Amino acid sequence: MSNPVLVEVTRGQMTESRHRGAIAIFDANGDPVLRIGDTGARVFPRSAIKALQALPLIESGAADALGYEAPELALACSSHNGEERHVNAARVMLIKAGLDEDALECGVQWPSRLEDVASLVRADETPCALHNNCSGKHAGFLGLAKAMGLKTKGYVEADHPVQQEIRLVLESMTGDSLTADVCGTDGCSIPTYASPLDGFARAFAAFGTGEGLEPKRAEAAQRLLKACVENPFMVAGTGRFCTRAMEGLRQRVFVKTGAEGVFCAAIPELGLGIALKCDDGASRASEVMMAAVLEAFLDLNDDEARLLADLRQPVLKSRNNAEVGLIRPAQDFLTDLRRAASVSA
Repeated sequence: MSNPVLVEVTRGQMTESRHRGAIAIFDANGDPVLRIGDTGARVFPRSAIKALQALPLIESGAADALGYEAPELALACSSHNGEERHVNAARVMLIKAGLDEDALECGVQWPSRLEDVASLVRADETPCALHNNCSGKHAGFLGLAKAMGLKTKGYVEADHPVQQEIRLVLESMTGDSLTADVCGTDGCSIPTYASPLDGFARAFAAFGTGEGLEPKRAEAAQRLLKACVENPFMVAGTGRFCTRAMEGLRQRVFVKTGAEGVFCAAIPELGLGIALKCDDGASRASEVMMAAVLEAFLDLNDDEARLLADLRQPVLKSRNNAEVGLIRPAQDFLTDLRRAASVSA
């Protein structure tokens, strides 16, 4: 099936571009609240499920054994900007595991922000694996390997016990069978498994509420969620959607983006899990889609409403800083969201 247009990009009075996508919203009972598009098609979740991948770090006792603090746990769930606080926290995580940056197998990446790139250049330095936006996740994988007495070399391989444990957690949380034929390699070199949006939405409803999870996993999920919403800068960084949303909504939501237009979220107070995918992989559209969902379902105060209005409909500007257009949710999408929100209220 062809997914519907969910986001429009305007220029002047005309619609210039359109983004198609799919979205699944499930409740804590595992029942659908809203499905738009083909939510049963397999998609690679990429970094949107890092919080699920971090569950074994808590459940195994590794986080406590290594003395990881809440900001470090948030970094284990992050796709960060490579800012100084992110780099230093990843370095500390490795030190606590008795390792250094040479143990990271995520690859080297320049920081996301020009300011941080310029700082490296001025210092006559080059980026390292600590600047990789996935270095916190990888530091967590290495900490898990060390605490379990496993070899650290090759921890990114699909047959390494760390990745096998993560696969089992993902299967349990999504209810899906993750086999080699649906496995790809993520940008940071770990396995990524394609699965339906329905399963990811169910997983994050459970992640946010603990419903249907055994006590140990529910406790681990609550600890990671709390770490992220209380340390939103560590999850993304300056100016990023995930950080802005979790800061501005006062810890009411957990949101996490992934590459190629994927987003997952949990709204614990409503017992909802959300998973969405923009077909063409555009993050500008997936962010608008997620903001529209949060705006439709949450009871907002004035500050929260202003924040989500800005995130839901960002303004396009010329290089002379003049407003020339908007990125906005399609009207049919908004109608579907409002209808579903009124029914579930």
